[in-house]
Amino acid sequence: MFCGTMGALFRNLSAGLYCVIVCAMPAYAHPHVWITMHTELVYATDGRITGVRHTWAFDDMFSTFAIQGLESKEKGKFTREELAALAKRNVESFKEFDYFTYATADGKKVPLGDPLSDYWLDYKDSILTVHFTLPFKTPVQANELKLEVYDPTIFVNFEFAKETPVKFVGAPQCKFDIALPREMTSTERIALSQIAADVSNTTMAWGAQFANKILVHCS
Repeated sequence: MFCGTMGALFRNLSAGLYCVIVCAMPAYAHPHVWITMHTELVYATDGRITGVRHTWAFDDMFSTFAIQGLESKEKGKFTREELAALAKRNVESFKEFDYFTYATADGKKVPLGDPLSDYWLDYKDSILTVHFTLPFKTPVQANELKLEVYDPTIFVNFEFAKETPVKFVGAPQCKFDIALPREMTSTERIALSQIAADVSNTTMAWGAQFANKILVHCS
């Protein structure tokens, strides 16, 4: 059975994966993929931020389906090289959604570029984790930096890891706060539940309201 179009997010990860995930879930289920994230903010010696380094761990269900059909020398284990093609498709699929990462510096939007070439996947304890770095197109000097991570369509649910969710690399005299997404109202939950599983929710501008935020303060 064809599940319909869920957008481009993970449709290229492996043949049939998208339909398998969606068809296995109730018609009202949103989101469909869960990601636990660690984020590193990378600074140059002059105090400008140069990039955002993400480590995103997928939920076990998605991880299991994502590796179906992949060959490995050792059963149940994969090297970085064996996962390289999947990593490439994975990271490329994020581009349509601006890598789910949005930044403002002193109140102004600042653009991030495509991931650096040293991205990779690892698979450990039945969890698939993607590692990649988004460079700022121009290194940014800011007293107040806001970084938001969210899926505009609420197809993917992001949450900070409980341990060391955010880390500075080379930040001079900077501090950060984390702002968690607000709770959905009962009305919003009902409206979201009524979207069929084969609809990507692109018409609902809710994603930004449920963003995970990193607020950086530099003196």
